[in-house]
Amino acid sequence: MNPTALLEMDSPEGWLVAIARAKDRSAFAALFCHFAPRLKTYLLRRGMPEGVAEELVQETMLRVWTKADQFDPARASAAAWIYSIARNLLVDTLRREHGSGDNRIGELSAGCDTPEDELGAAQSDEHLHTALGRIPNDQAELLRLSFFEERSHAQIANRLVIPLGTVKSRLRRATAQLRLALGATH
Repeated sequence: MNPTALLEMDSPEGWLVAIARAKDRSAFAALFCHFAPRLKTYLLRRGMPEGVAEELVQETMLRVWTKADQFDPARASAAAWIYSIARNLLVDTLRREHGSGDNRIGELSAGCDTPEDELGAAQSDEHLHTALGRIPNDQAELLRLSFFEERSHAQIANRLVIPLGTVKSRLRRATAQLRLALGATH
């Protein structure tokens, strides 16, 4: 697909091309909103503390902004390119903090998390977010608090000002609804 066609698309690749060509701030805002939560989840899953994960997301997106002209849609998808930037920053951070003795460095450097793996993860995340959009908002919020924000049932009850038992029963219903929605998105 040629870059001109990508510009017309409302897609991560199109947004990257717009950023590269014209430093398009609205394209960057769309790209940021799309990838920042996914990148944070990726970094948290690799054991980064929340504050460090947020800093790495910011640094990744800053590099995306400054290096968008290096993105080649013929070589990689936007997700693969962006996740490889995040992975490289993660490896650099781990080396700085722990030296080369951190096992995660070897795993990341050995390609256990290749851009293709990250693309698959991004597509799975997209599938999940689509399914979350198909269930009632109150159920989706419970799932986000429990699974994405990793809050305990008690913390959710306090935040939403509802009884603990209600949180548990609503989460069971929400999980069942999500399973149905995930089946519908295949």
